[in-house]
Amino acid sequence: MKPITLLVLSKPTARHLALLDKLPHSTRIVVGDNAEMFAEAAPEAQVLMNGMMPKTLFHDVFVQCKNLQWVHSLSAGLENSLFPELVASPLPMTNSRGVFARSLAEWVITGCLYFDKFLARLAAQKAAHEFKAFDVEELHGKTMGIVGYGRIGQLTAERAKAFGMKVIALRKRPELSHGDHNIDATYTPEQLERLMGESDFVVCAAPLTPDTEGLINAKAIAAMKPTGVFVNVGRGAVVDEEALTIALQQKKIRGAALDVFVTEPLAKESPLWDLDNVLISPHSADHTATWLNDAMELFVENFDRFVHGHPLKNVVDKAAGY
Repeated sequence: MKPITLLVLSKPTARHLALLDKLPHSTRIVVGDNAEMFAEAAPEAQVLMNGMMPKTLFHDVFVQCKNLQWVHSLSAGLENSLFPELVASPLPMTNSRGVFARSLAEWVITGCLYFDKFLARLAAQKAAHEFKAFDVEELHGKTMGIVGYGRIGQLTAERAKAFGMKVIALRKRPELSHGDHNIDATYTPEQLERLMGESDFVVCAAPLTPDTEGLINAKAIAAMKPTGVFVNVGRGAVVDEEALTIALQQKKIRGAALDVFVTEPLAKESPLWDLDNVLISPHSADHTATWLNDAMELFVENFDRFVHGHPLKNVVDKAAGY
């Protein structure tokens, strides 16, 4: 097989790119953050990777490529990597699905404990040098509803079960959860409000697609228990953020733990900042010390599979968006 040309859309100084040294020495690697940097190599490139760069750049480089055989997204989410020409093409596309799921699942549990163990109150009492006992709650026996039961949802369910929680999950194809001992029931998207109403903690772990945009709307939020907590580690635009904010302001629900938002960075004037029943994370719940290296390791493994003609891992459904 002749040497492979790989195009990598990324800041050239990104430290995780050092793992590209693991690729065969014959590989021609071109790294850049603007379309002009790929003009000479694009026509012969067989592999194109989007290293979390804007969709416009990905598109502009993609259309220059005439001999691509495989496209990869270093991100798990595909909203910045899908456009009509790519979706319509027969090219296989892979992503980093599952690579970041473990830390995100841990953060979900953190968000639940933040409310049930009253961590904000503990911090306030410490700051005030106030030693005042109070009652706390348990996750044990409570119900977690998970919207989007991919790898993040699955690992979250596993951890929730360890705390003795009941877990219900919503997914487009419930039959895929047959035999999963970490969930007690599986609902379809048409049963969203039922899931919201039965859950003490609603966890959104859904990808952003045309089908999921705005899925958690005002009506769904209104179906939640007054004691319910909403946790989002999926994508901000899956939720009607204005409706959620109003529900939180009016104390219609107990609280929210949010790692993602419709617009990021979250605007300084957003009312979410000032609400005492909201835990905010700057879309970094999966930013472990090795998160980008872990994503690159998966790509390197897939590259070896590609070279040897073996099936690729994490092939996505481009039409579905995940």
